[in-house]
Order: sequence, then C-alpha cells, then structure tokens
Amino acid sequence: MIEAIFVSKKSRQALQQTHAVQVVFGWGITGDRHFKKANKKGQNITFIEAEAVDEYNQLLGQAISPQQTRRNVITRGVDLNALVGVEFSIGGAKFKGVELCQPCSVLGRLLENQWVSRSQVIQAFLGRGGLRADIISSGVVGVGMPLIISLGAAVKTSS
Repeated sequence: MIEAIFVSKKSRQALQQTHAVQVVFGWGITGDRHFKKANKKGQNITFIEAEAVDEYNQLLGQAISPQQTRRNVITRGVDLNALVGVEFSIGGAKFKGVELCQPCSVLGRLLENQWVSRSQVIQAFLGRGGLRADIISSGVVGVGMPLIISLGAAVKTSS
C-alpha cells in the first residue's frame, strides 16, 4: 500500500507531501525536480519501505521521517527488493523495478548528527534504501492505493 508521496520542485529543496501525483511514461513525476531529466534507467521514480525507516529509527535511536530519505513514494507491507526487474502497477500507472537505491554519502550527510555518523547511516540502510523504477505507463498514483505485481496478485503485505 502507498503510505505517502513526496515531490520537490527544485533540487535540494525540501520534499513536499502530496496526496496524489501524475506520473508520465519515461519522464517521471509531474512537478518533481527530476521530471524529464532521466539520463538512465531507474531515474523516473523512487520508492522506500516505511518499515525500513522504522527499523532505522529503532536501530539507531533516531526519529527521522520517511521524507528525509528523499524518496518519492513510501510503501508499507511491500518487499521492494523483490521488485527489481518486475513490472507492477499502482492505480492505472505501470512501473518496472530497475535497481535498488543503495544508500550514498548524500543520504549519510543528510541524516548524520551528533549521535549517528555518516557511515552508520549508510550501513543501516544497506539493502533497505529503496527501489528505483521506470514508469512504463502513465497514470495517477495516490496515497492508499495498493501496489499490484503484473501477474495480477497483490504483493504480500504484513499484518
């Protein structure tokens, strides 16, 4: 399920939460800083599991919000790592998982503080940093919508 959606009109600007976004085949999210700027596969849209943020906070005693990860779509109950190379849909929009979003020094710099080092941030998000995907069919993505794999079965959710 889609728990939250974030966009930013300009690079390095704070992400703004929105209830729904228009996604456009090959171009990205309308109104986002990366719209029409994809130079390689996987740059249209990013996802992260809310559970990964929860685990990060628990592991390191932090209280970051999902938007601080700079990912566009926050999911809950979806194994995003299993979607690399897989087509899935949200509402009428279709996507293809391209690669995992491995944590980088930028994320480390953004989340480091007096209690947590840059390397601890990166280590905590290794293998849990989210998913980069291409938009293969335009549509609207909204909070509360389920994520469905192309075979027609909903991705397993945790109760």
